[in-house]
Amino acid sequence: MAVYTEVTDEALAGFLTNYDIGAMVAFRGIAEGVENSNFSLRTTAGDFILTLYEKRVDVAELPWFLGLMEHLAGRGLVCPQPVRARDGCALRKLAGRAAAITTFLPGVWPRRIRVEHCAPLGAALGQLHLAGGDYAPTRPNALGPSGWAPLLARCAGGADAVQPGLGAELAAALARILATWPGDLPVGHIHADLFPDNVFFLDGAVSGLIDFYFAATDLLAYDVAICLNAWCFEADGAFNVTKARALLAGYAAVRALSAAEQAALPVLCQGAAIRFALTRLFDWVNTPAGALVTRKDPMDYVRRLRFHLLASDARSYGL
Repeated sequence: MAVYTEVTDEALAGFLTNYDIGAMVAFRGIAEGVENSNFSLRTTAGDFILTLYEKRVDVAELPWFLGLMEHLAGRGLVCPQPVRARDGCALRKLAGRAAAITTFLPGVWPRRIRVEHCAPLGAALGQLHLAGGDYAPTRPNALGPSGWAPLLARCAGGADAVQPGLGAELAAALARILATWPGDLPVGHIHADLFPDNVFFLDGAVSGLIDFYFAATDLLAYDVAICLNAWCFEADGAFNVTKARALLAGYAAVRALSAAEQAALPVLCQGAAIRFALTRLFDWVNTPAGALVTRKDPMDYVRRLRFHLLASDARSYGL
C-alpha cells in the first residue's frame, strides 16, 4: 500500500489550476512503492504521476531530487520529468504534504527477471552515470557506509529474534566491510535503489527509470553493486553469474569500469547487501503490527551478503 494521504477531487481540482496541463479526467492511487503517496493522473493534456511526499522524506532535499531528474531528462535519459507550474515551481503543497507532478513513462517493470533484461539495465545505469556527470549540486548518501553502524545499533536488539546470532553476524560483517571499503574510486550521482520495480521495459528495451528519492552522490561502482544484488539472484538464493555478466557487459558498453572498480566489486557488493539487509531489518523490527506497509524479509539480503563475503575477486561476478 502506498497511498498514505488521501486527496479529494476538490483539492486536486484546485491544485491543477496552478498548471497548464488541462482538467482532470481520471485519478487513482498507485499501490506500489513504500515511501510516498503516488497517484496516476490523467488530464485533458495526457497522463502524469502525482506524488505526495510523506514524513520520511526531507522536504528540504526535494529540489535536489527534482533538479536531478530534470537534468537527466535534459541529457536524454528517459526518467520522470518534473512538471513546472505557471510560476516556474516544480514543488507545491497538497493535502498538507509537499507535492509534485511528473511526466508519465510507458512500460512495465519485469516481475520475472530474465537474462535479456540485464544488459539493457546495465546500459541504462551507465547512461544515468554519464548524464549526471555535469549536475553540479551534490547530496551525501545518508544510507552509505557512514550510516550503517548507527542503523545496526538501532535494530540490533531485534536482530536475534529474526535469527539467533544474526546481530553478531552483521556486526562482524560490517566491521570487515568498513575496514576494506574503497575511498579512491570514481564518484558521481547514483540512483542507489535501481530495483526491478524502478525500471520499465517496452518491447524488450528499457523505456524509463523511476523513483530517484534515494539518489545521492557516491561511488559509481557501488550503484553497479546494488544492481548486481537486486537483479542477479534467483528466488532460491542462487547467484546467476550469467545475468551478472550480461549486466556488467551492458554497463561497460557505456561506461567502462576501471581496474580498481573491478577489483573492489566484492566489497562493494558486500556493502550493498548489508545496506539493504539493515534497512529491511530496521523496518522488520520497528514497523507496528497492522501498518499498511509490507515488511520485507531481511534474511533475503543476509543470504546475499554471505555469498559476497565468500567472493574472492571480480571473477565471481563474471569478469
